[in-house]
Amino acid sequence: MLIRLARETDYASVVELYAEFGGVVPGISGEEGLAQWRTLLAHPGTSVIVAVDESKKATVAEQESDQTCAPICSIVTLHVLPNMTYLGRPYALIENVITSQRYRGQGLGRQVMERAIDMAWQAGAYKIMLLTGKGRKDGGAKGFYESLGFSDEDKYGMTLRKLPARK
Repeated sequence: MLIRLARETDYASVVELYAEFGGVVPGISGEEGLAQWRTLLAHPGTSVIVAVDESKKATVAEQESDQTCAPICSIVTLHVLPNMTYLGRPYALIENVITSQRYRGQGLGRQVMERAIDMAWQAGAYKIMLLTGKGRKDGGAKGFYESLGFSDEDKYGMTLRKLPARK
């Protein structure tokens, strides 16, 4: 597996992975999705880190259409944001952490998260924030994030939504 920054040509594989995450929340695809993907990749302070299964070779059609040569099996989006407190050090936000069902249990989520964490610290962030769902009876990914050093002891994670949460 290769851990790297996402590329525009990863779009088709990323859309498939986001569809696994979607639940009742509609995804975005087609030309509109590609335009949004380009916007995300170009956004200052934003990085999308992916795990790529290099053992899966591209089909001839994929090679001819300049699509990615291998499926994206895990992904995380990191936003490093400017700040006025903590001597002007930025803070980071992690969002949309997804590992494909068929690749779970291989440590890929940990690898993309560790890369995102390293990138945030290298950017001078004084903290990294994320939210995780409460819906699953087993606590969902909370234990996973705690194993990476995240804690819910000093802050409340709160949201104000215009659209419903994933189910």
